This record gives sequence, C-alpha cells and structure tokens, in this order.
Amino acid sequence: MKPQKILLGHGSGGRLMHNLIRELLLKKLNNPILKELSDSALINYKERLAFTTDSFVVSPIKFPGGDIGKLAICGTVNDLVMLGARPEYLSLALIVEEGLGYQLLEEIVDSISYHAKKAGVVIVTGDIKVVEKGACDKVFINTAGIGRITQQKKFSRQNIKAGDKIIVTGNIAQHGLAVLAKRKELDLGFKIRSDCAPLNSLLLPIIRKTNSIKFMRDPTRGGVATTLNEIAAGTNLGIVIDEKNIPISSKVRAACELLGIDPLYIANEGMAILVVKAKHAEKILHLLKRHPQGRRARIIGRVVAGPEAKVILNTAIGTQRIVDMLTSEPLPRIC
Repeated sequence: MKPQKILLGHGSGGRLMHNLIRELLLKKLNNPILKELSDSALINYKERLAFTTDSFVVSPIKFPGGDIGKLAICGTVNDLVMLGARPEYLSLALIVEEGLGYQLLEEIVDSISYHAKKAGVVIVTGDIKVVEKGACDKVFINTAGIGRITQQKKFSRQNIKAGDKIIVTGNIAQHGLAVLAKRKELDLGFKIRSDCAPLNSLLLPIIRKTNSIKFMRDPTRGGVATTLNEIAAGTNLGIVIDEKNIPISSKVRAACELLGIDPLYIANEGMAILVVKAKHAEKILHLLKRHPQGRRARIIGRVVAGPEAKVILNTAIGTQRIVDMLTSEPLPRIC
C-alpha cells in the first residue's frame, strides 16, 4: 500500500525506506545498474568506474569527532570504496539557509578542503543555493563521487555463499551516539566521538593483496543490524553473529545501556562490514589490524544456509535472538 505522506522514517535506513526504494524508485527508475542497490554504481566506460551520490543533513552540523563537511567527504569516499574503487573526483553542492553566519560556513568549507586532501580526492565541480530562513536547517550538502575500479572481481551479494565469514573493521555505534549526545545536550560523561573517517587507506591496499573479499558495505543508517539484514535478504541465506565478538568500546556500551538503545542499530561512519572466504578470514583480519583504523577489527559471525533471510545473534549469556530490521531508525538525521 502506498503511503499518503513521506515520514522521517522513510529516510532512516529501516523497513520504511527499503519499501519506498522498492515500490517507488526501483519501479520508476529500474535498470541493471540501479537494481544492484549498491552505494556506488559500477559503470563501464573505457575503464570501469564507480559513481555515487549522497546528501548530508546531519543535526547538529558540528558534533564530537566531526562536522557536516567531514561527513560529506568521508561518506562519499566510503561509498566508492565499498565497490573497491579508488576515489578520485567529487562534486559539492551546498544548500544554505539565509542568515547563516559566514564564519560557520567558512569553517565547514575548511573542513571539506582538509578532509578531501586527506582522503586524496579532488572536488572538481559544485553549486551553492541560498534558501529562505526556515526552508532548511543551516546547511545541507549534496555530493557526487567518481572512482576508478582497481580490481577485476566485482563485489556483490551474489558472490556470498554459506560458510563465508563476517568481519567488522572497527568499533560499532560511535557516530550515532556522538550525534545524539550533542543534539540532546546529554552530559553522559563518556565523551564519545564519532568514528567518521575515510576507509580507502585501510581497505584498498588489502583489496590489492587478496581476492577473498566478496562483499563490503559501510553500516551507516540502521547500523550493523540493518546492513546484515540487507545481506541476508539479498542472498536468501542466514547470518549468525556472536555478541561476544562484536567490537564496542566500554563507553559506548555503557551509554547504550543507560539510554536503552541497541548498539547494533546505531549508525557508523568509519567502519565497514566485509564478507570474506572462510579460509582467508584470519589473513584479512591480520592485514586489517596492521592499520590504525583496523586495530579493533573482529570476525563477528558467519553466513549459514538457514534460516533463510534471517540474522541470528548468539548472546553473551548463551541464548539466541533474531536481529530484525527496524521499521524506522530511532535517531533520524545522523548523516
């Protein structure tokens, strides 16, 4: 059934958003590239390129560990990296609310410049619009990115088989909690910082050294739980993960318990989920741990034949529970 109105939940990464994509966008815009539902598009043009676009509407625009400018660069870069592309060129469009202080806008642009250089990408085109006060919240950013595919093998859910291992490259749930604490002015005493960071220096060298990575995705909106459910649903296989192996800082765990939030559903902006061949999982884990961004990498689970399209969590107390996809994320506007 078609919704009468678009809700915040339609952009949160949960079931409402996936229904909207399937029932509206895929029906109206369907083509072989879009049907993959990857964060970047694989394009054959003389050589293989990846192309992505994204919009950033985070509130607040500054948060511990980052800001909307850094988020725009890292988010776009990481979407390209998830297809094994070397990010090269970005576009940048700014939608600015009338009355925004020039100094604040300058700080955002400085952040964009710094993090683009750090990630090794060049912003080659852009646009700026100013809208009436109240028509947007301070500043919104839209980007597009192009990267060069560096390997022959295509990363796709269709490569995944029962027995493959699931790796996460770092601690989970830091970005969403950092944004939440700043937005609500929560003095939790934990000083949690966003993990927002580009992943090209961590993952691209590993991709060049092994052909055992089958699929990659950065678990942003909807967190680890939503990404694993997407993988399970897209393969008709099951996934079993072990709670004791999921990397999470003691500060984030304590904050989640205090707020009653499941960290598996909280957004991340500087880590990725990898599905890899079982026999090479330890080798890939070793390579990840050699990089500062991968020191907390862990093998958290495996792909299984059944139950189909389900994610099962082996809890720390020895029980099991289904990790479902949320209908709507509890914290909108985190990216």
